[in-house]
Amino acid sequence: MNEMAFRVTSNDGTAIAYDRKGSGPAVVLVGGGLDDGAENAPLVPALAEHFTVYNYARRGRGASGFTEPYAVEREIEDLDALIAEAGGSAHLFGASSGGALALEAAAAGSAIDTIAVWEVPYVVGDDIRPRFEEYIADTRRAFDAGRDEEVLELFMRVTGASDDNIAARKAAGKQTAHWADSVALAPTLVHDSVFLNRYQLPADRLATVTQPVLVTTGGPITVPYMAGLPSDFFDRAADELADLLPHAQRETLEGPDHVVDPQTVGPLLLRFFSSER
Repeated sequence: MNEMAFRVTSNDGTAIAYDRKGSGPAVVLVGGGLDDGAENAPLVPALAEHFTVYNYARRGRGASGFTEPYAVEREIEDLDALIAEAGGSAHLFGASSGGALALEAAAAGSAIDTIAVWEVPYVVGDDIRPRFEEYIADTRRAFDAGRDEEVLELFMRVTGASDDNIAARKAAGKQTAHWADSVALAPTLVHDSVFLNRYQLPADRLATVTQPVLVTTGGPITVPYMAGLPSDFFDRAADELADLLPHAQRETLEGPDHVVDPQTVGPLLLRFFSSER
């Protein structure tokens, strides 16, 4: 579990864990699927020389608490609590599903200055929609039955992992705490499908976002663990987002994995957030 030094209390009393580093205007890092804040942590040094960086664990993840029932509004309230702690406004960077959460918060009226998103996983195209509809239904059944490991395996399969690959990753992960940590985070995959609007881009809501938004991807998918997705899966969603959002800037960074590379993404975020102060 990614331990964090600080806590802020959300509107419903849930404790949200975060780390803080640097000085200057606030930047809040919003994690994606199966992330307790660890994946965004390498971005902190890249930004902290010019910004006060808040990296947090979303509710139900890592050191943050969780209060039933789940609702998108509670995740937005968590962000609002962090933004209030940060001084009342902040830039946001959202990785993967965290990008969708950042955009939903902006549409809901949160005090956000600018937004940068990385490879938001909205499903665009009839060629892949049936697979995700099946995934949503299957994970909900497994979640309702308390079969968290099955939820995790279904997620791995929908992106292209084979049974042999899953078995190998499970065996390797059981030598450390990695597999158990991932299983513990698996219920949040079901939460993600809720605020991702069943992976359908919510055009009417997002068209109301007035902040500047940097929409980024890493180009065609080449990593084996995502081989089941169309190579332009993230680019499709990013292109639609850029067309839809009133004040969008579209960038493609060649080479990065779906997990954010701070050496590539960090300098771009520095320029974007600095230019929009």
